[in-house]
Parts: sequence; C-alpha cells; structure tokens
Amino acid sequence: MITSFITLQAAQQGANPLMTFLMFGLIIVVFYFFMIRPQMKRQKELRKFQESLKKGDKVIIAGGVYGKVTEVKDEYAMVEISDNVEVKVAKSTIIRDVTDIQAR
Repeated sequence: MITSFITLQAAQQGANPLMTFLMFGLIIVVFYFFMIRPQMKRQKELRKFQESLKKGDKVIIAGGVYGKVTEVKDEYAMVEISDNVEVKVAKSTIIRDVTDIQAR
C-alpha cells in the first residue's frame, strides 16, 4: 500500500500540466463531435419539419398518438385522432411524419 502511494505521488509530480490540459481538450472535442453536434442537427431538422406541417399530413404526437393534421396555425395544430375527434396540440409536440408509411 505504501509503495502504491509513493508510485502515485511520483507519477503526479512528473506529470506534464500541458498534457493534462490537452487530454481534457481532446475529451471535450470528442464529446462535441459525437454527442452535441448530432443532437443539434436532429433538433434543427425537427424544428424545420414542425414549421412545414400542412393539412393532410399524418403525424405522431409526442405521447405516441397517431393522427392526421386538419388545421395548422402559428403555435398549434388541430389533429384528428379518430373519426370526428380532433385535439388541439402545440406544434412542438408533433415529433414525426408518417404520411409515407403504409397503414397495416
């Protein structure tokens, strides 16, 4: 136990602060390119999709409800989820377009 403490202390004294700083910088760059950047790209695409909603689009709402857009306004959309059943939802809760997916 004492030898491991001495080895650890010697390693800390010989460590180059510049190398430590570069390693932290490298970790930050890797996180940016593998986690932050792709997430920002997905958010931008989702925002673009939500702004391009139009009447007749088949969509999925964040709660997992499938429906068809019947009316679109600035902040909300009316979505028909069943025959003669419409709900008013915020555009930001519409997460996916399923117009091209065939009903099974």
